[in-house]
Amino acid sequence: MKLKHTSIPMVLLLFLFHSGPLRAQANEGSAFDQSKFVPDIAFILDVSGVARDMNDQKYTSLSIPGFSYPFLNPPSPSGLNAHRGMNFNYGEMSLYSVVDPYFDLFAVLGLAPDGAGLEEAYFSTRKLPYGFKVKAGRFLASFGRVNEQHEHYWDFANRPLIATALFGEEGLKETGVQATWVAPTSYFFVFGAEVLNGENGQSFGTSGFTAHAGNVSIAPVQGPNLYIGFIRSSVDIGDASILFGLSNAMGKTRNDQGFTTPGGTAAAIDANTNIIDGEMTVKYSLDAIRFISFQGEYMRRATDGTEYAYDAFNALSEPSLDKHHSGLYAQVLAKIDEVWEIGARYDLLLQNDVSMNSVDQRMPSDLPRYSAMIEYNPTEFSRFRLQFDRDESLFMPASGGWLRQPYTQVLLQANLTIGAHGAHAF
Repeated sequence: MKLKHTSIPMVLLLFLFHSGPLRAQANEGSAFDQSKFVPDIAFILDVSGVARDMNDQKYTSLSIPGFSYPFLNPPSPSGLNAHRGMNFNYGEMSLYSVVDPYFDLFAVLGLAPDGAGLEEAYFSTRKLPYGFKVKAGRFLASFGRVNEQHEHYWDFANRPLIATALFGEEGLKETGVQATWVAPTSYFFVFGAEVLNGENGQSFGTSGFTAHAGNVSIAPVQGPNLYIGFIRSSVDIGDASILFGLSNAMGKTRNDQGFTTPGGTAAAIDANTNIIDGEMTVKYSLDAIRFISFQGEYMRRATDGTEYAYDAFNALSEPSLDKHHSGLYAQVLAKIDEVWEIGARYDLLLQNDVSMNSVDQRMPSDLPRYSAMIEYNPTEFSRFRLQFDRDESLFMPASGGWLRQPYTQVLLQANLTIGAHGAHAF
């Protein structure tokens, strides 16, 4: 059968409409076409070599007395740079994608030779009006400056001393929801609030506990246990950019360290904790490449409640517990050319007041750590850092008190990234 000439244009139009190019164009015009939302995937590897004038067994048995009293907080044998010799610190895989016109999704997987775990996973909104934004899931809390930074972003190979003493080696990482509002001003000004589970065992915790004889029964916290509020602002003065902020975290502290176990002589705590943080970062640009920056934070924690413990004779005691701790760090960093940076940091644990039934427990205070580093960055994807630390914050129990155990270490760190990884915030 022959086609009429008048039918040929119609046939061509039908053919072109059903062909691949036009279908692709139609798909590209759809706001919900998932082919446009392929996740950005990155992998980060961090390894180090450590020389320390203290063996690993002794190092991991020491603690900062008082800051987690009556519990001790020794350095974790699986923490960063924990061992003399070579350390596999972490492998980190991150995934980010636009879900649709309304949401983003971000996840971080922590990878280790003996297993893997989900470090962070949360969604955030894209188009809420009037400067509002919401995110929910598991994430690093926006408390202060350094807590919400991943390890590969740090200017030094270890977390500031006060941050580790208050939140542990993984920081304040929680499940919950965050809401922020950016004010419609000519300069940056943001308000934020977070409602979190509050499971961090270093300062908070949700565990219930029961005395052996049944005369003490503290129920676990169910539902939100930690509330954080923060404000941040920044201004530019000439070639200097200044970022500053305040944060406040409040929650219950319920922690069972073997108290419920029959025959145990350990302790448990039922208390309330409040932590405040003040932060400031100043970055002065010398030219398009070189800069000098200052960063500092001050944190103060107050905990009031009751300790429950059995002594060696299995007698129950319930003294009131009052703890006040504070500390700070201050660091200076200089980028001297395209590939070299140098820096120094001073850590100090200031107040270390612990009293039980109004009796001072005589904890050591004014505990310093000194750090210096030089860093080589051949590209934005690779970093090699040589760092020196002198730490005078760790102790071991001694007759009638505590014996300071200072140590010195030198470490060489290598951090490399592959894949699509977003730029770091100021």
